[in-house]
Amino acid sequence: MVELKGDERIDYLFTDDERQVIQSPSAFAFSADAVLLADFTYLPVKRGRVMDLCTGNGVIPLYLSKRSNASIYGVEIQERLYDMAVRNVKLNQLEDQLEMVHGDIRDVSKQYNQQFDVVTCNPPYFKTESKDKQNQNEHLTIARHEVYGGLSDVLQACSRTVKSGGKVSIVHRPNRLTEIMTLAETYKLAIKRLKFVYAKPDRDATMVLIEFLKDGKPDIKVEPPFYIHQENGDYTDAMKAILHG
Repeated sequence: MVELKGDERIDYLFTDDERQVIQSPSAFAFSADAVLLADFTYLPVKRGRVMDLCTGNGVIPLYLSKRSNASIYGVEIQERLYDMAVRNVKLNQLEDQLEMVHGDIRDVSKQYNQQFDVVTCNPPYFKTESKDKQNQNEHLTIARHEVYGGLSDVLQACSRTVKSGGKVSIVHRPNRLTEIMTLAETYKLAIKRLKFVYAKPDRDATMVLIEFLKDGKPDIKVEPPFYIHQENGDYTDAMKAILHG
């Protein structure tokens, strides 16, 4: 048995699967952006090395391990979330495939220089000066705001850890896309795929999924839009398919 702490609970990761995840409403609970990023990400099926930066409770490595036999690492700076991630690996008996690292992505990227075939990241979306959007809860503030580094730090860490010719995938807000494109060029990350995500049809996009190729040539493919909900609020068939695993 894995110990639960405070207000933690155990949820099923997929509707039709035994994989489980420890979550906490006061510290970290994954949302649609993590699920969609995991589904969007290209993966080597049989072997290779994958790194998930800003891993939180390790939910993206858990999703990715369902699709690949590659060795998967997760990096998290918050000690409580890192502890949850370690226990999630143990809960699902994935110690032979998943490894969690407690540290700052800016330091870890130097340690693991160009060692990974694929790097993923679901970073904080908001700049630290967005005081009106900050949460009084320290864990949620760090997860959502660029307290420990901004977009430049994130993309530099992705570029450092991925091999030349390797792929990087992130999820972010559409209003930061111009900034992302500028920084990507600085760190030799060529954008190859874009997918805009909408909560419902006829609404503005709430997320953008981006795939980069390290040292690649610019050649952007914009994929069809993805809708999470139908107009009546039910999940779309595409979202249900992801949630069913």
